[in-house]
Amino acid sequence: MAAKKDRATQEWKQRRIQSIEVGFQVIRALEAADGPLPLREIAAAAGMPPSKVHLYLVSFVSEGVAYQDPTTGHYGLGRFAIQLGLSAIRQLDVVELAREELSALRDATGFATYLSLWGDRGPGIVSKMDGERQGSLAVRLGYVLPLLASATGQVFLAFLEESETRGVIEDELASAVRTSEEQRAAGGNPAAVRGADLGGLVESIRAQGYAMTTNSINSNFAAVAAPVFDYSGRIAAAMTVLGSDKQLTGARRKATIAALLDAARRLSEKLGASERRRQEAAQAAAPRPRVRRKIPGEAPA
Repeated sequence: MAAKKDRATQEWKQRRIQSIEVGFQVIRALEAADGPLPLREIAAAAGMPPSKVHLYLVSFVSEGVAYQDPTTGHYGLGRFAIQLGLSAIRQLDVVELAREELSALRDATGFATYLSLWGDRGPGIVSKMDGERQGSLAVRLGYVLPLLASATGQVFLAFLEESETRGVIEDELASAVRTSEEQRAAGGNPAAVRGADLGGLVESIRAQGYAMTTNSINSNFAAVAAPVFDYSGRIAAAMTVLGSDKQLTGARRKATIAALLDAARRLSEKLGASERRRQEAAQAAAPRPRVRRKIPGEAPA
């Protein structure tokens, strides 16, 4: 008798689990929509009969997970769904979530890996994993990387809104001009600081999904960085791989970039990112102007 009762209890629990899974098909249909939907469209998106979807929606509306517009009769996510999402966001810690991905990326590539967050002066390193192929260069926590000269900085340049990076860009270009003037006064022949074609650089990074620099900050080293996005589609962090420029070439370079992009995608998904929201955020960002900072006395290019 006891065994029969246990089987009945197990079957009941299994039915309850399946019911929740089916209900989430309806919730996912509401989450993916741009606004409230009529019953027939929710049913089509969930792959269920409208009569069955309606039963779930009645319960969801009662619990605040969904709401029904009294005028149109359409359904959307309710107040409790919003509270649930905000609570999940509050509990997210990108640095903590990144540790596993940084470690796995280090193990897969052998190179040093690190995570950077945007600050007032540019991207700062907040977490790292040393690699056996990184050579003698030490990655320091708290170090603020240049925006224009580092792969990490270029990722933020490409995916942050221009209003957030403009001040750092101007400071770095002004500093480069001062350095060139000092070199010229000392009799040197500095290269022209043109501020490069920032528009072209941004377009290239956005198209390929990563930035790479070689011998830019430190001689004999190369770095590849990729963006990490949050639930809103905005860049939340950058993941970077650092190693010898002689080892980050050829097939190993391709494999390292692929591993980096996979790690950044997984971390983005943990933060609630979706490709649709990322594209919307990218489209909302203002286009980058072409910037050129000319050195006084420089001949026209």
